[in-house]
Amino acid sequence: MLLKKFTLIVGAFTFLSACDVAPKDEQPILDIISAIEHGWENGDGAPFRENFLDFSGARYVESGGQNEGLDDLVVNHVEPEKDALEFLELDFSNIEVHFEGNFAWAVADTAVKGKVRSNGHEFDKTGRQTFLFRYVDAKWMVVHTHSSSRDRRQ
Repeated sequence: MLLKKFTLIVGAFTFLSACDVAPKDEQPILDIISAIEHGWENGDGAPFRENFLDFSGARYVESGGQNEGLDDLVVNHVEPEKDALEFLELDFSNIEVHFEGNFAWAVADTAVKGKVRSNGHEFDKTGRQTFLFRYVDAKWMVVHTHSSSRDRRQ
């Protein structure tokens, strides 16, 4: 009888250890957000392709606009900005990370400045950013983002 209980307990622990249980460590999520910031500033799609889960129905929202799917975001938004903008400075600050099982979300203040190459227009905006994450294959992956900004108040 004792051997049966022991076997059952060992089996239960083996099953639980095989499950993809998400750690509640903020650093990997902060690292992803930093990589995304770098990707936006440099028109580099690599951090998005590495850290965003590419799935049917993915949507990324920015100030009323929307990109449908990872390719749309990278090819039609992130990468073209390196040629369209003379410079882009993005800052995510006051980042709050929250965990719920294999799901996490982060909210951040944003500040974005840039200069449009074609007409010299400069912009200086502040706002908020939300990132949604899912823990997949032992890694946090972005499944949705939403940002909203407006001209900086003087």
